[in-house]
Amino acid sequence: MAGYRAEDDYDYLFKVVLIGDSGVGKSNLLSRFTRNEFSLESKSTIGVEFATKSLTVDTKVIKAQIWDTAGQERNCNGCIALLCRYRAITSAYYRGAVGALLVYDVTRHSTFENVERWLKELRDHTDPNIVVMLVGNKSDLRHLVAVSTEDGKSFAEKESLYFMETSALEATNVDNAFAEVLTQIYHVMSRKAMENGENGNGNVPSHGEKIDVGKEVSDVKKSGCCST
Repeated sequence: MAGYRAEDDYDYLFKVVLIGDSGVGKSNLLSRFTRNEFSLESKSTIGVEFATKSLTVDTKVIKAQIWDTAGQERNCNGCIALLCRYRAITSAYYRGAVGALLVYDVTRHSTFENVERWLKELRDHTDPNIVVMLVGNKSDLRHLVAVSTEDGKSFAEKESLYFMETSALEATNVDNAFAEVLTQIYHVMSRKAMENGENGNGNVPSHGEKIDVGKEVSDVKKSGCCST
């Protein structure tokens, strides 16, 4: 059972990344979870943003450091759009991540079609044990739904992902999605510790990697599209 604690009091730090196409609501999911805020006029993320929030899992205080970056494929200085995105989102963004929310917009089928490519990119840059939740956002727009719940579940089952539909606008399942990812990260690390015979009874996970935020953000910026 997860509960929330003070930001400056934590046992473990886990880095979680938000990925998915531009406009699917990643930034609003982040702001809803960390600040309980939502903006109807939010603009596409430029560069990298991150926020933190702490919660308790099995009496341990887990601090989530959640990273968000632009999801669009864009042309800049004549670059091929796809290569541009790959340059902008590099291994520096994924480095140290132990969890991810892979987000699509339930009203835009194209964002669901691109989920497979995002998942491949994630798996190419992270540990095989990373916990991934597929998130169908904007579930409040029921009359515009273009991706059924069944299709989302089916893809998640095929790729061994967790799955949840959310609405950042209505705050539906937002806390649940993040809390589930962090809980599963804790449990994965607990199992690994037990299998390795660490920490005695195996109930305490290894610490999530401590992130040098300044260096990480700098690395991402340096690897931006068409950088010189």
